[in-house]
Amino acid sequence: MKFLIASDIHGSAYYCRMLVEAFKNEQADRLLLLGDILYHGPRNDLPKEYAPKEVIAILNELKDKIFCVRGNCDTEVDQMVLDFPVLADYSVIPWGNKLIYATHGHKFNETTQPHLASGDILLCGHTHIPKIADCGNFVYLNSGSVSIPKENSPHSYVVLENNTFVWKNLETGEIYKTYEF
Repeated sequence: MKFLIASDIHGSAYYCRMLVEAFKNEQADRLLLLGDILYHGPRNDLPKEYAPKEVIAILNELKDKIFCVRGNCDTEVDQMVLDFPVLADYSVIPWGNKLIYATHGHKFNETTQPHLASGDILLCGHTHIPKIADCGNFVYLNSGSVSIPKENSPHSYVVLENNTFVWKNLETGEIYKTYEF
């Protein structure tokens, strides 16, 4: 199975359309969203083409392909307009003999981890900074941000296939990080 993983759309119709195009081009089986879908949040500037209602329409068309975890900017009212579940704090994905613990990153992250076995993956968004970090008994992976990247990182997403995470620039499709487990 091939996953396209993305986080922090923050209501940008412009980058959401690019993300859906990437999803189609990658021919991924599922789109895993790591939260902060519609609202930009009080700490962020408005992203390009901030239009949450457009993002709702774009993503609802893929409702059977999306699974999602809740970000710190996602609320119950978002669930009222989105046709796929968005309020789970985490998702656990068995992958071979490992687990991928997918969450937004505002509760569990690089320094505050859930109970993980040695070699498991903690997959997050939230910081808007793509990252790979060996944290001793687990590996922390951050997908970066679709619409509001920070620290000069690109607008990005991650593809997971054949035990390899591949970070790609959303605007160019260029690979800029990989992690194999």
